[in-house]
Amino acid sequence: MNCLQNFPRFNALPFEFFKSHETKCSSFVHMLAVSGSQSSNEISKSEEEQISDVYSNTMTEAMGASLTYRHELGMNYNFIRPDLIVGSCLQTPADVDKLRNIGVRTIFCLQQDPDLQYFGVDINAIQKYAEKYIDIEHIRAEIRDFDAFDLRTRLPAVVSKLYKAVNRNAGVAYIHCTAGMGRAPAVALAYMYWIQGYRLNDAHRLLLGKRSCFPKLDAIKSATADILTGLKTKPVTFKWHDQSCTLVEIAGLDIGWGQKIPLKFDAEQNAWILQRELPEGRYEYKYVADGEWTCNKYELMTAPNNDGHVNNYVEVIADDPNSESAQMRKRLTGDVPDLTTNERIRIRQFLEEFSDHE
Repeated sequence: MNCLQNFPRFNALPFEFFKSHETKCSSFVHMLAVSGSQSSNEISKSEEEQISDVYSNTMTEAMGASLTYRHELGMNYNFIRPDLIVGSCLQTPADVDKLRNIGVRTIFCLQQDPDLQYFGVDINAIQKYAEKYIDIEHIRAEIRDFDAFDLRTRLPAVVSKLYKAVNRNAGVAYIHCTAGMGRAPAVALAYMYWIQGYRLNDAHRLLLGKRSCFPKLDAIKSATADILTGLKTKPVTFKWHDQSCTLVEIAGLDIGWGQKIPLKFDAEQNAWILQRELPEGRYEYKYVADGEWTCNKYELMTAPNNDGHVNNYVEVIADDPNSESAQMRKRLTGDVPDLTTNERIRIRQFLEEFSDHE
């Protein structure tokens, strides 16, 4: 049984929704896209640059790294292996020809519709153009932008689809999201780790040696543990003590920074309360009290990042930390998450049997 197939999905949001949040930034990666094709937007250069600036700023805040994407410079990419490319989004049907000319047989798109709409990309035109050829296939496998938890829960289905497509089409696979800096490198890493036999840390070093990016390693580690130990949840209670507030919400957790969950005021406890079932793992979050983003000083807090920002966090662990599955999860989410031969076989079998109906 595929333990992840019925896990909840969250609707995509335009990324402007993220703009006002503060997020923990633990390291900085500086990058600039390299020109490869022309933008599909029929707007002025200054407007294109402004759109890219907003996206880059949002990406930097949401992902905790200093990232820059210049959509107006066109498609950009890097070969990670001879059979694997990570890059930014296709912008016009002409980009299909460019990829065919370098041996690409599978175009693997991780974008959601709001991502495409923001930059004015006509995905239907690109897909229809690709359908004209028998030597290339365009596939969509959506993951929500700037959301590590959605990445974690979607990785098994997405990598399963990629694995089957590569087996079907052979040749080179082109994995892309919008900028090719978050979702796409994470999917490439998981594929190298689960299918191609790499140690995760080795694959990560190889990837960063080829392309400037910031994949969420913790999401890959947690997804690996989810496959091998199951996706178990535990109830967690969050409290905010301030009866003068009219609205208290929480962001982060398992919904990403772009959504908020309202807390309910409990008169008996004289506190705002949220009870939520969370899978095992570590979650960062912030309270939003009457529109103000803040931390609860009575709950665990991260160390300040380079900008001085902190978040609350919670660790959801198994009831019996000494159990076999708990010890396996601890190892797989640690600093050296190497897989045994048997674990690799189990993961490959899991991905082969995963339903294509997402």
